[in-house]
Parts: sequence; C-alpha cells; structure tokens
Amino acid sequence: MESYYDPKDLGRFQEIGKEAPELARKFFDYYGAVFAEGELTEREKSLIALAVAHAIQCPYCIDAYAQACLEKGSNPAEMTEAVHVATAIRGGASLVHGIQMRKAVEKLSL
Repeated sequence: MESYYDPKDLGRFQEIGKEAPELARKFFDYYGAVFAEGELTEREKSLIALAVAHAIQCPYCIDAYAQACLEKGSNPAEMTEAVHVATAIRGGASLVHGIQMRKAVEKLSL
C-alpha cells in the first residue's frame, strides 16, 4: 500500500537547501546549535524532540528522534513516557479551548 509518507525522504532532508543554500545553511547551523549539549543534555533534548514530534504528528521527526533517543541512551519506557507527556499537554490544550466553545454557545444562546 502506498503512502504519502516515504521514510526514505528523511535521508534527503539536506536537499531543502538546493535552491536556497544560504537559508538552509542558517537553518542547519541553528538546528545544530539547538541540539548541542547545553543546560539540557543531548539525550534530554532528543526526548523533548520525540515528544514534540508526536504532538505535531511528523512521521519523519518521529523516526529521526526515536533513533536519536536510542543512540543517546534512552530506553523505550522513557520514550513512551515522553510521548505521554506530549499527549497530555496536547489533550489539555484541546480541552481548554472548549472554554472558547462554551463562551460562543453562551453568546449565541442569549
């Protein structure tokens, strides 16, 4: 079965700079700086990235950061917990917007 998502495309990510090399260089420089060891470890940053990848539902990022997490010493239990944290935040954000719906209903019901 064919899918819009092709895992092989992840390996072609560098090609985004083909027509805009200066912008791509700036992005990749920034990206590299963000994921370098700092106040957070590279392992912690990879867990955060994995959680965010699930929240934004990017299959390329999920693949990349699942691999990065394993390479940096995380285990499947930690990775699963990180995904649950993202899910809780994403779910809560959706639910709190229910207040917007309630306000609209209250206005319309007057």
